[in-house]
Amino acid sequence: MEPSLRQIRYFIAVANAGQISRAAMEISVSQSAVTAAIKSLEEMIAAPLFERHAGGVTLTYEGNLFLDHARHIVAAVEEAVQLPRRIRENVSGRINMAVSYTVSGYFLPPYIARFSRGFPNVQINLTEADRGVIEEGLISGTFDLGVVLTSNIINQEDLSCDTLFRSRRRLWLDAHHRFLEQSKVSLQDIAAEPYIMLTVDEASNTAQRYWNKTPHSPATVFRTSSVEAVRSMVANGMGVAVLSDMVYRPWSLDGRRVEVMPVTDTIPTMDAGFAWSNGSERSNAVNAFIEFMHLAMGPDTKGTWN
Repeated sequence: MEPSLRQIRYFIAVANAGQISRAAMEISVSQSAVTAAIKSLEEMIAAPLFERHAGGVTLTYEGNLFLDHARHIVAAVEEAVQLPRRIRENVSGRINMAVSYTVSGYFLPPYIARFSRGFPNVQINLTEADRGVIEEGLISGTFDLGVVLTSNIINQEDLSCDTLFRSRRRLWLDAHHRFLEQSKVSLQDIAAEPYIMLTVDEASNTAQRYWNKTPHSPATVFRTSSVEAVRSMVANGMGVAVLSDMVYRPWSLDGRRVEVMPVTDTIPTMDAGFAWSNGSERSNAVNAFIEFMHLAMGPDTKGTWN
């Protein structure tokens, strides 16, 4: 017996929502249908996909592995419907594309590979750079397109942005942290804990802005540009961090678990998408890539990243 596309979509919805009931409401089906689909999938792979708890569900190790493949399956189906029309148009050309560090490390590569297979006559030249360099390069014409954290863009007069998704930020903590026994956690609670501060892609500047809206501040014990360093230190109980779901992975490189909790205070999402110069006309190749990405993200992830 093989899983159906419907079951896979239901699984993705639950993984995104963190609750079966919420997932059922978001995809407009009954909770029993979603529960049955998950149970059937778990029987097929002979392993639990979710750990059930009072607040909802979290992915198991096997569930995280399955989620990665499930998203690719759904995206591939969406592409299969649309790509023949685009390929017949024989899109060709070159895209000088600038990417930010987080985007290049945690999001973009599989989509670039799939686009290149579907559009073999389009050459993509990638350059990784920080926000300031990307903004200047787009305005000067050095870059045709930026795939960036659109929530970080400063020059909104000369640049246009198209956000693909918004990634919520949650608290990262080790598997035995006392906060996991609480029903909620606030920035005031977090301020009492040693804090691991990520600096790449202006993450520390963003964090400071939302901390400044409170009377509290993080007790930073270490600053690093490496997401993997944050993950490892959190997993080993050296501190906590508030980071986006886009860079979240439940296991550190040394095999220790990283848990997540929502924060009661209002914390802005990390938004990712495209930026280009208002003073330049987008080529057919650039338009094809933007359209491809919107299709490839699919209806299950469009708008949010969970």
